[in-house]
Amino acid sequence: MSFSISGKTAIVTGAANGIGLAIGRQFAREGANVMFVDHDESALLQELGSDVEDSNIRHFAGDLRERLTIANLLSATIDAFDRIDILVNGARRVVPSDPLNPDDDSLDFLLNQNLMSTLRLSQHVAKRMIRQGEERDDEGANGAIINLSSIAARRTHPDLMGYSVTSAALDQMTRSLAVSLAPHKIRVNSIAFGSVMSASMQLTLKGNRSLRQDIEEHTPLNRIAPPTELTETAQFLASEASGFMTGQVLTLDGGRTLLDPVTAPVH
Repeated sequence: MSFSISGKTAIVTGAANGIGLAIGRQFAREGANVMFVDHDESALLQELGSDVEDSNIRHFAGDLRERLTIANLLSATIDAFDRIDILVNGARRVVPSDPLNPDDDSLDFLLNQNLMSTLRLSQHVAKRMIRQGEERDDEGANGAIINLSSIAARRTHPDLMGYSVTSAALDQMTRSLAVSLAPHKIRVNSIAFGSVMSASMQLTLKGNRSLRQDIEEHTPLNRIAPPTELTETAQFLASEASGFMTGQVLTLDGGRTLLDPVTAPVH
């Protein structure tokens, strides 16, 4: 079975840079209709360039922590493409946190940004997918939801407590939604990555050659992968090639989690 997603409609969040942008472009090249979503409209337009004129590409900017923004996103996608078949939740933030500081509110911010906005969007998209399935006569799948997580869910770093907690919560949310949506033929899976050059990784490594070398040395494959190496995994999870897979967290980290040096960076 091929990884075909041609003719399907996908919403990809966090799509103004890094991994989200790479996934959106891959889906569009493979014939899917893609709604590129990000909070930063100028960055979206700059990255998409002339691609915004393609018939199978649209863009939407807004704060997904706001319920009205989610409703407007769904309306814009339906107006443009009539349906939603795939959701890639790629909007995520990495914010340092101090586990011992009671005035540090980074965990509150990250729970809302990385977890709750993802949950709310997934719930609304799932309702639309269920409605679409009820309107069809065939017995095919009704949709696929893909969450972008991190190996931080299983690793510990003192400065990344909030990010680690929300990553672990996102993995459990993936499993819970998978069970709840399985009767509706909607699959939910997650990609937990590390040692991938995401936008946050780029910022972290900027001007810090020793940190890059440290990450590479603690990665069995001895390199940091470009965002494009996640795109085919995302396409696999979006396609019928993974039709019997749900509730799974696939790890793409070059083997970093096979090792356990407690002082190594979690990225």
